[in-house]
Amino acid sequence: MDFNNTQAIYLQIADYVCDKIQLKIWQEDEKIPSVRELAVMLEVNPNTVMRSYEHLQTQEIIYTKRGMGYFVQANAAKNILKTRRDQFIDEELPLLFKKMQMLGIPGNDLQSRYQEFINKPNN
Repeated sequence: MDFNNTQAIYLQIADYVCDKIQLKIWQEDEKIPSVRELAVMLEVNPNTVMRSYEHLQTQEIIYTKRGMGYFVQANAAKNILKTRRDQFIDEELPLLFKKMQMLGIPGNDLQSRYQEFINKPNN
């Protein structure tokens, strides 16, 4: 996994786990890799993965079964989708709208470009 400098590594790992859940690679109530396994897979310190898992537990995305490991929480994919949608609408859209305003791009131009995008094959 390639990490960027704009976000803490443990949060990037949490996003990686959320991607796996949202893409249905890891299903509800399915065991996910242990802290050590994921640390080896991603070539990071196990403490960093542990911090990611703790973060995901507070977000109710994963849970632990004593002596068995970490599992995907019921409704995790739905919760991830809601969180990501809210974040996009609250944080990313205002930046896009500001840039559109600065460049004089009308809203209907964005709408037509979006329609073109979703009508393309492979989207």
